[in-house]
Amino acid sequence: MSNLSSYLLKLSKLKVDRSKGAPAPHKAILLISVIQLIDSGFIIDNKIGITPELVARFKDNWRLLVIDDRFNPNFSLPFYHLKSDKFWKLKTILGKEILLTSSFSIRSFTTLKDAVDFAYFEDDFYSLLMDGKNRVACMENLLSVYMLGRQLPYLVDDTFSKVESQILHESSADYTTNVKMLDAEDVFVRGGVFKKVIPRQYDYTCCISRMKIVATRDIQMIDACHIIPFSESYDDTIKNGISLSPNLHRAFDRFLITINQDFEVIVSTEFKESGYHSIRDFHGKKIHLPQEQKYYPSLENLKWHNDRFMKLQSNC
Repeated sequence: MSNLSSYLLKLSKLKVDRSKGAPAPHKAILLISVIQLIDSGFIIDNKIGITPELVARFKDNWRLLVIDDRFNPNFSLPFYHLKSDKFWKLKTILGKEILLTSSFSIRSFTTLKDAVDFAYFEDDFYSLLMDGKNRVACMENLLSVYMLGRQLPYLVDDTFSKVESQILHESSADYTTNVKMLDAEDVFVRGGVFKKVIPRQYDYTCCISRMKIVATRDIQMIDACHIIPFSESYDDTIKNGISLSPNLHRAFDRFLITINQDFEVIVSTEFKESGYHSIRDFHGKKIHLPQEQKYYPSLENLKWHNDRFMKLQSNC
């Protein structure tokens, strides 16, 4: 039996729940999603992280392929339980190994992210997936066995596109009302879209230092920063975001710097620094803003940050 034939057999005999009268499609949808991201070049090595892109692709594929409403699209279930099929391995985060050896299976997305660093395939299977024809054969096999012969549709990143539109065009009030009703997986995806949209609107430029970095691969070098923290605002809209380099992002989050309603930088006097590059050099400077005024940061949100900044200064 050839290597491909051996793995096609394994894929057709995944250990899945059949108690509802049909094989649960979760593992098949996850594997199809991973193979698609390998095919598109998003996954470039044998480390399959729990990324917004993979979760979004899983949800898109589920919506397009699964018509049986007896099943719910829980991403954490197949990501964890696929390890029982041997060719899928899990690399735990140091110190979290007990979560994967517990008698209780991981059902919470948050617990999964806390415990698992990444998944990876057996080397032979990953090598096999480097060939495009093998990828197609594996996906067709999964569709045939678990989706009753349904055809793989032409897939666009529908979830990412919809969330991006909401981030750019929805009011903060509408966005926060909707996001509070979502589960942890959807919130995670939205955070991933926010991290991509904000730097792009600022031309991949730190709005304070004006340092611009555009990576040739899908690597984020300029951060998306919430003005009012998401934990307090539930707001990922463009008007609650600015782009900052990592060190200035940390300073902004810790209220060592702020931006006033004239879009000028204010630097705290409550810290010391040394070296050639000083954060205080930016005091009073205007920030770099998006090209379109409708994407400028909200003055109300900046005032919230200013007020918190001033309160901390007065307490020092």
